[in-house]
Amino acid sequence: MNGTTAPPPPPPEPLSAPRRARASIALVFCVHGAVSGSFVTRIPWLQDRLDLSTGQLGLALVMPAIGSSLAMPLAGRFVHRYGGRAAVRGLISLWCLALALPALAPSLPVLCAALLVYGAAAGMADVAMNAQGVEIEERLGRSIMSGLHGMWSAGGLLASAFGILAAHLDLDARLQLAVTALVLLALAQPVCRGLPDIRAHEGAEEPPRFALPPRSSLVIGLVGFCAVFAEGASMDWSGVYLRDVTGASATVAAASYTAFSLTMAVSRLAGDAAIRRLGAVRTTRIGGAVATVGGLLVVAADSPALAIPGFALIGIGIAVIVPLAFAAAGRIGSNPSQAIAGVATVTYTSGLIAPAVIGALAQATSLTVSFGLVTALACALLLSAGALRLAERNSGSENVTASSPEKPSGKDLSTI
Repeated sequence: MNGTTAPPPPPPEPLSAPRRARASIALVFCVHGAVSGSFVTRIPWLQDRLDLSTGQLGLALVMPAIGSSLAMPLAGRFVHRYGGRAAVRGLISLWCLALALPALAPSLPVLCAALLVYGAAAGMADVAMNAQGVEIEERLGRSIMSGLHGMWSAGGLLASAFGILAAHLDLDARLQLAVTALVLLALAQPVCRGLPDIRAHEGAEEPPRFALPPRSSLVIGLVGFCAVFAEGASMDWSGVYLRDVTGASATVAAASYTAFSLTMAVSRLAGDAAIRRLGAVRTTRIGGAVATVGGLLVVAADSPALAIPGFALIGIGIAVIVPLAFAAAGRIGSNPSQAIAGVATVTYTSGLIAPAVIGALAQATSLTVSFGLVTALACALLLSAGALRLAERNSGSENVTASSPEKPSGKDLSTI
C-alpha cells in the first residue's frame, strides 16, 4: 500500500423515481425505432428519385451497417466524458437529425455518405441507450430489456404506418422525413430528463477510441447472431417464400412483413414476464425450441396455412434473444459499453449478411433449403443459451431488489 490508490467509484445514484426512469428509457427506445421505421418506408422513393438499380440500392443500404460498426466503439467514450444522460440525449438527437439526410442526397455517392453518417448515429445511440437500459434494469432489480426492445419495435411500426400514409399521399420524402426528424427530436428532449445521470468516478481512465470487444462478449454475440439471422431472413424473405413456395396471393405475401413485425413486438413486450419467471437461459432454450418448430413448419409448408404460423413461431421464439444478449453483455467486467458494442457489432453483422446469404443459397439450391439453414441456427440457440447466464442476475433470483435501489451494483460505472 503506497497511499496513492484511486478513490473507489461512488455508489450508483438511487432511482428516486424508478417508474419515471423506466418510462424514459422505454420512450427513448421508441424514438430510436421510430427513426428506423420512418426511413424504411421511403426507400422506394429514394430509389425512384435517384434512378438506382437494384445493385446500386443494395450498395447504398450496406452503408448504415458499416457506419454503425465503425462508430459503436465511440459510444463508451461519449458516456465516460459527458455522463449517461447527456450522452443518450446527444446521440439520440443526432440520430433523429440524421433521418433527414438521405432524402437530400442528389446522387448515389452522396447517398452512400449520408447513410454512413445515418448508420454511425444509429449505432452510437443504440449502444448508449442499451447501456442505460441495463443499468436501470440492474437498479430496479427485475428484467426490463425485452420490453424496451418491444418499445423499439412498436415505435418502428407506428412510424412506418405514417410513412406508408405519406407514400400513399405521394408526399415528397424530403419534407416528410425533415418534419418527422424535428418532431422526434422535440419528443426526445423531455424524455431524456427522466434518465439517471450515471457518471464516471474521479480518476477513471477514459476508454480508448477503438478497441476490440472482450472475448466474453463475442460468445454472447454469437447467440445474438443466430437470432438476428433468423429475424433478418424472415423479415426480408417471408413474402417471397409465401409467394413462390406456397403460392400465396400478392396481398398475403405483402402483409407478411407487418405480421412478423407485430409478432416480434408483442412477444418482446410480454417477454419480461417470462424472463422473470423462467430465467434468461431457460427462456432462450424455450425460445430456440419454438423457433426451431417454426422453421420446420416453414420448410415443410406447401401452403400459406402452414408457412404463416411457422414464421409467427420463428418471431415468437427469437423475440427476446437480442435483449437478453445486451443485458448479459452489460454485466461483463468493468467496461459494459465496450461489451455491448461488441455484441451489437456481431448481431448487426448477422442482420447485414442474412438476406444476402439466404438469396445466394436460394439461387444455388432453393428457398426451402435456405430456411433449413435458418432452422439450424434457431436450433443452435438450444445449445448456446448458457452464454446468457449473466442476464439472469435480474430475472427473478437477483440480489438487488427494487426495494433497495441504493445498493451498489458492484461494477465500475466509468463507461456506462
